Order: sequence, then structure tokens, then C-alpha cells
Amino acid sequence: MTTPTQNKTSTIRLGVKPLLAMLAATIVTYSITGCSQPPAEQATPAKPDTKAELSAAERHGKPVVYQVFIRLFGNTKTTNKPWGTLEENGVGKFNDFTDEALAGIKALGTSHIWYTGVPHHAVINDYTAFGISLDDPDVVKGRAGSPYAVKDYYSVNPDLAVNPAQRLAEFKALIERTHRHDMQVLIDIVPNHVARDYQSLAKPDGVTDFGTKDDSTVEYARNNNFYYVPGKAFAVPQWPDNYQVLGGEPHPLADGQFSENPAKWTGNGARAAQPAFDDWYETVKINYGVRPDGSYDFDSLPSEYAEKDWQAHYQFWQDKDVPDSWLKFRDITLYWLDFGVDGFRYDMAEMVPVEFWSYLNSHIKQVNPNAFLLAEVYQPDLYRDYIKLGLMDYLYDKVEFYDSLKLVMQGSGPTSALVETQQRMADIEQHMLHFLENHDEQRIASPDFAGDARKGMPAMVVSALISTSPTMLYFGQDVGEPGAQQAGFGQPTRTSIFDYIGVPHHQRWMNGGKFDGGALSKDEAALRDFYVRLMQFSATAPALMGEYYQLHTANLANNTAYSEQQLAFARYTHPQQQDAQQLIVVSNFNAEQASEFELILPSELISEWQLADGSHDLAGQLGEGAAELQVTNGVGRVTIALPPLGSVVYRVQFYQE
Repeated sequence: MTTPTQNKTSTIRLGVKPLLAMLAATIVTYSITGCSQPPAEQATPAKPDTKAELSAAERHGKPVVYQVFIRLFGNTKTTNKPWGTLEENGVGKFNDFTDEALAGIKALGTSHIWYTGVPHHAVINDYTAFGISLDDPDVVKGRAGSPYAVKDYYSVNPDLAVNPAQRLAEFKALIERTHRHDMQVLIDIVPNHVARDYQSLAKPDGVTDFGTKDDSTVEYARNNNFYYVPGKAFAVPQWPDNYQVLGGEPHPLADGQFSENPAKWTGNGARAAQPAFDDWYETVKINYGVRPDGSYDFDSLPSEYAEKDWQAHYQFWQDKDVPDSWLKFRDITLYWLDFGVDGFRYDMAEMVPVEFWSYLNSHIKQVNPNAFLLAEVYQPDLYRDYIKLGLMDYLYDKVEFYDSLKLVMQGSGPTSALVETQQRMADIEQHMLHFLENHDEQRIASPDFAGDARKGMPAMVVSALISTSPTMLYFGQDVGEPGAQQAGFGQPTRTSIFDYIGVPHHQRWMNGGKFDGGALSKDEAALRDFYVRLMQFSATAPALMGEYYQLHTANLANNTAYSEQQLAFARYTHPQQQDAQQLIVVSNFNAEQASEFELILPSELISEWQLADGSHDLAGQLGEGAAELQVTNGVGRVTIALPPLGSVVYRVQFYQE
């Protein structure tokens, strides 16, 4: 989903979310709250995993998450007709992730694949032959539908299966293939809202759908799954003059009507029976026991639990009575863990109370202590609560690091902002996932972002190497996909998440299913090679799980050729460690001019690295050749020569006594 903090006017899920309403805030916040015994209707949770929890070192270094939109990844059709049907524009399938495709993903250093669009969400395609009800285009965004309007949490999107009747088996086979390639599987959980017409065909025995037992005569009840507008029927939004459902194509259900009486609150917290077009009108908000005035109808989590482990959180909830929605999402996540999924990406986690996350994530860790839990949170003042109290492994570092880095890439922000951000986030930086692209953000090569995929090269070096944080790549980023297609619902610059469409640059890497990059241009192939080298290094270099030392301030003050368009830092493990490694990283964000200067390494760092006066060989780690570090009177200097948008990563090779 898109971020509420981007300062732009937008329609919901066209790319940029508006600021959250007050209610939502209260209800949560290139050179390179647990439970007592569950009620009878709830499925029995999966049995606890017997394997021990892994340490950070045992997780094979820095995680690399590869986000891929399944619907788009394997699609070879190039028609790209706006509002085109599945037959016209094509659609990717689970089976498109062949061994060759997975090997290509693994080559990017990938440890986790986030398969986006897996849970069965509302779509326009007709699957009534498989017992699936038709979805009303008046409450579906695009022709292929939003992956964040989930219709059945116990099944998968039938579009993605060769045989829709076997869709769960086909996804199970994909999980097994992914595991054979030594990668783990993440899927989305969207706790804040579901599709307006939620109805599960695949739910286990004893499970009831959201809302089945609700008292819809009242706005709020603690164990209601939804909020209601009693006495008023839902009305379809007033469409803008430039919008037509399905692009104006006739459809028997596209009549400006959708039966929902009484109306439910909309997913973003809008309480009107007729939501606005900019509201998340295709979804309804889940009630977690938060009263309409924002007060909580469940046990609060004591503040001291910020310093306690997940086991303590789990025990805290064992004798607590929690709202029904908590139980439903517990059972959903445990179902998918038992199915073979290794973790989750949580959509708009800040719109759900942190106590719920303590409850849910401690139950998940009880089953699989190594589950990978990644959350979308955009309010920096909530970061520490959602990590410490909510037990999130990782959060998007969007508002702090990404936003500052984007300005640097666009030539309108100083690199000092990155240094300041890294310092400000030092206590939680290992929990803050770095990225340059995802399904919500503009493609680097799009004109509204940087207009040139090469401008992502120094940024990627910095983003991937500056901290111990995981790194995320979005499919097509490594070949410069610009997201230029007009797909239907929404505008270009972001690859559409709502419609059937081809992804041209990515399709050239696919090369008709060979997944060998054989159709890439020379520049695209070079970019892909850069990403492969960088990300493999990022995933394996011991220093990147070690210490950080910023070189920017000293060089900005004492080096006339070094400017706010360059960034230098060191990463290292201590000399006495078995995996001792000392790295110097320098990037040039200037797209027009080369940069040459003598980089200064202060005496404090030279002492920490235990380097004596004299010459020390440096080896380039990304194919940039060798260099020499000269230490005089305890201060180090190395000549740096960078082309436009160039980077170097040097490793100290030996020590001269």
C-alpha cells in the first residue's frame, strides 16, 4: 500500500495515500490483546515448530527480500491495452516460477521472496464454474483487482493458477520449489481491512467468515468484526469525471449499485455510508476492539514489555480475553505457517493497535521462532513501539531513509541527511528494511522519480551497504523497468497493481521463459550485472553485519573536492574477529561530473582498525580494481576517482607492521 506521509494529492492505491484520518491515528498510529481458550468456531492452531530460534549470524548475513508481483512476473504478452482483459493482456502464474526463474532471483543474493498478490482478492474474471461468486466492478479497483482487498484468506488468487480448481496445490508446489532454491516465502497479511464482499470457500471446518456473527444494528460491539452505519445502506462513490468503471466497458454488475445494508465503515476509517473516491472504498475496516472514540476495549500491554522477549509476550496473553478479530487473524497466519509459508508482510500495520501485534506475533513465534515478520509503518514516532512492543522483526525505512535518499537521487537533497538519518536510527537500524522500489513507490527510471535507472546505482550501494538492515528489491528494478504503461486504474510511474499488464524491461530478462536476460539491451544487461554483484556482496560480507563509521563529516570539512553529492562511510568487523573485514564505501551521486579527491580516514578509525603507519593494499569488491591506503601519523588517506554515478567498495587486504 502507499504511504500516508507522502505530500501529494492522490486517490487511494493509485500510488500515494493521503494523511491518515485522526481516527486511524488513534486506532493504531553503479562502478559500480492473547487469549483464553479459543471458541469452538476457531481452527486448531498449528503445532509448535521444534527447531531452535536462529541467531542473527545463523541467518546467513544480511537478508535480501525480493518482492515480486506474481500476476505480472511471468506474463509474456505485450499487448498492454488499457483496461485489457486477462485474455488480452495476459497474466503470470505460480508455475512461471520455474527453476530457471528462481535461480535468477537467487542470483541477486535473495534470501526471502515476497510473493505479492497471493491471498484470494476480489477480481473481475468469472470463476463461477469453480464456485466463486462474481465480484462487483463498482467495488473493485482495476480489472485484476487490488491485492489488498482480500476476499478469502484461506485460498489463493485463482488468476495465478493454471487450473483454478488446483490453485492451492499449485501454490504449495511453488513454496516447495522456492525452498529447494534455499529461499524463504513471504506473503501479505492485510489486517486492517478486507474486501467488501468477503466470503471464504476454503476456510477450515469450524471457522466462520468475518462478520458472520456481527450485530449490525450497532455501530460498534467488541466482538463485531466490522463497524457499521446503522440505518443507512452503502452507496457507491461519486465517480470523478475522468473515471469510468472498467474504462467504460459494459458489465452486468457495473451499474453503480452494490448491496450492503447497513453500510460498513470503509477500510481507511471513513464512516460515511457513501465513501469518497479517494477513500479505500473497495474495502471494509476490521474492528480490533477499538471503540469509535478511539479508546481500547481490551487489556493494555504494560510498557515494560518493550524489554521482554516474545515468550514473555505469549505468556502475557494466555489468560486474557481478546476480541474475535484477533482470533481470526491468529488462525489465518497459523494456517499459512502450517501450509509452508515462512513469514508475512503486514500491510498498514500502524492502523491496528500494537497490542494486537504483540498477541499475533508472539503466537506466530511460538509456532516458528524464525518466522520473518515485516511491517508497513510510516510514522517514525511509532517505529520503536511496533518493534519492541509489537514484536516486528522489520519495518519499512520509508519516511526516514528512503525519502531522504530519493531527494539525493533527484539532486535536491544533501547526502548529509543520510548520515543524520543513520545516526538517528542507530538503536533500531537492524530492524529497518531499506529499499528503492516497491509496488507502491515510483520506479527509479520513471520521469517523476529519477528518469534514469543509472541514478539508482550509487543509491543502491549506499542503501544496501550502510547498515545491518535487510535490503528489498522489486522485480524489474535490476533491469531499469520504468513503469511507463497506462494499464487502466491508476497512472504510470508505478507498475500497475490493479490491472493485467506486461512489464517490458522485465519481459526482456524473462526472454520467453528462459530467464537468462538474452533479450536485454547492453545497458540493461550491465545494470543487471551490477545488481547481481552488489547484492551478492551485500548478502555475504561479514562487515555488513558489523560496525558503521561515517566518513562524511570529516571529509566535507577538510576536503574541497568532496561535496554533498558524495557519501563515504566505513563498515567493519574488529581485527581480532575470525571474520575480520574492513571496508571503505564511497559513492558519487553527481550524474554529470566525475569526482576525484583524497579521502581522509580519521585517526579514530585507523586506531580501531589497528593499522600502522605505512601503505596498505585495498582490493575492490565490485570489480573496481585495487587501490592504496596510506597511513601517516595515524591518519589514513586514499585517492578516490569516481565517474558520474560511480561507487567503489574497497577492502583492506593486509596490515603493514
